[in-house]
Amino acid sequence: MFRAVARIFRTPDLRRKIGFTLGIVALFRLGSFIPAPFVDFGNVQICLASNANAGSLYDLVNLFSGGALLQLSIFALGIMPYITASIIVQLLRVVIPHFETLYKEGQSGQSRLTQYTRYLTIALGVLQSTTLITVARSGALFPSNSGVAECSQLITDDSWYAIMLMVITMTAGTGLIMWMGELITERGIGNGMSLLIFTSISAQFPSALWAIQTNKGIEVFIAVIAIGVVIMAAVVFVEQSQRRIPVQYAKRMVGRRTYGGNNTYIPIKVNMAGVVPVIFASSLLYLPALIAQFNQPAAGETPAGWVVWIQNYLTKGDHPLYMLLYFLLIVGFTYFYVAITFNPEEVADNMKKYGGFIPGIRAGRPTAEYLDYVLTRVTLPGSLYLGLIALIPLVALVLVNASTNFPFGGASILIIVGVGLETVKQIDSQLQQRHYEGLLR
Repeated sequence: MFRAVARIFRTPDLRRKIGFTLGIVALFRLGSFIPAPFVDFGNVQICLASNANAGSLYDLVNLFSGGALLQLSIFALGIMPYITASIIVQLLRVVIPHFETLYKEGQSGQSRLTQYTRYLTIALGVLQSTTLITVARSGALFPSNSGVAECSQLITDDSWYAIMLMVITMTAGTGLIMWMGELITERGIGNGMSLLIFTSISAQFPSALWAIQTNKGIEVFIAVIAIGVVIMAAVVFVEQSQRRIPVQYAKRMVGRRTYGGNNTYIPIKVNMAGVVPVIFASSLLYLPALIAQFNQPAAGETPAGWVVWIQNYLTKGDHPLYMLLYFLLIVGFTYFYVAITFNPEEVADNMKKYGGFIPGIRAGRPTAEYLDYVLTRVTLPGSLYLGLIALIPLVALVLVNASTNFPFGGASILIIVGVGLETVKQIDSQLQQRHYEGLLR
C-alpha cells in the first residue's frame, strides 16, 4: 500500500494532477471563510458559537456548503444550486422530449444539456442568495438564538445597492465553484463536483466529532468512532454490491469478419439511486418548516394551529412522525428515481439491436419485463438501506442528544464513501496504465 502511494508521487503526470486538485480544493475552502460584502463577521461568529449544538433548519444546505452558508461567506451557497440544477435537468428528460433527444445525440447533445444546467445553476443561485439574505435580514437565520441581539444584526447595510451586491457576490461564488469543479474534472483527478461536495462534508467531521467529545466525554466519543467504522464498512459493502444479469451476444458476419459471440453482464447495483432520494426527502420535509417560519405571528400574538403543529412535529428530527415520513419518502423517491434513470425497454432494445440476449429469456419485450422484475426486487433492499442510513443522525439526536450533524450517517456518509471509492478507482486505473500495478490489490 505504501509503495503504491509512493509510486503516485514518483509519477510526474499523476503527481501534477493530484497537486492541481489539492490546490483547487484549498482555494474552495478558503472562499468558505471570506465573508460577503456588508456582513458583520463578528456577529455571525457570536451566533454560530451560541448555536453550536442547537441544530438549524438549514443544516442540510450548510452541510453541502462546508459550513459556509451560516457564515454568509462568498461561497455561502456552495455546490447546492448545481446539484439542484442537475437533478432538475435530469428529471426534465422524462417530461420534455427535446431533452431526451439531446441526451441520445451523444457528446454534442449532452454538451447542450450541460450548458442548460449551468444557466439554471446561475438562476437558482440568484434565487437562493436572495432568500438567504432575506432570512438573514429578518433575524431568522439562527431561530434558536432569537434572544441574542447580534443575530438580528448580521447585515450592516440594508440599502438596495448593498443587497444587490451581496446577491451578485454569492451568485458569482456559485459560478466560480462550478468552474472549479469542471477544472478538476478536466485537469485533475476524479469528478470535480463530487470532490468539492466531498471536501465540504469532510470539513464538518472534525468539529462534529469534537463537539461530541466535549459534550459527552471520551467514552461516548470512542463509541461513536467505533460505530462509525462499522457503519462505513457496511456502506462500502452495500455500495459495491450488485446483481449481475448475464448477457450473451450471438456471432455476426460483417463482410469477412466475425463479431460478437462473447459473454458479458448487466450490473444492477443495490443502491442505483445514490444519495439523491435522501436529498429529495430532506428538501420536501424542509418546505413545511420554512413556510411555518415565514408565518410567525407578531410579538404578543398566538401562532396559528397549523404553524404550531409543524413546529412540534416537522421542524426537528426527534419526533417519531418526522422519522416515519422521512423513511417513507426516501423509499418512495428511490423507486421513482430508479424508474426514470434506468429504462428496461431501452436496454432491451439495445441488446436486441446488437444481437444480445439473456439466457433463457426471449429478446424484446420479455427481456424488458425480466429486467423490470429484477430491478424492482433489487431496489427494495436498496431503498430500505438508504432509509436506515438516513435515520442514523436522527436516532443519534434522540439517544445521545447529539447534534443533527452527526457525521456517520445520512447523506454525508453516503457521499464520502461513494466519492472516495470512485476517486480511489480512478487513481488505481491511472497507476495501472503506467506501472501495470494499481493502488489496490
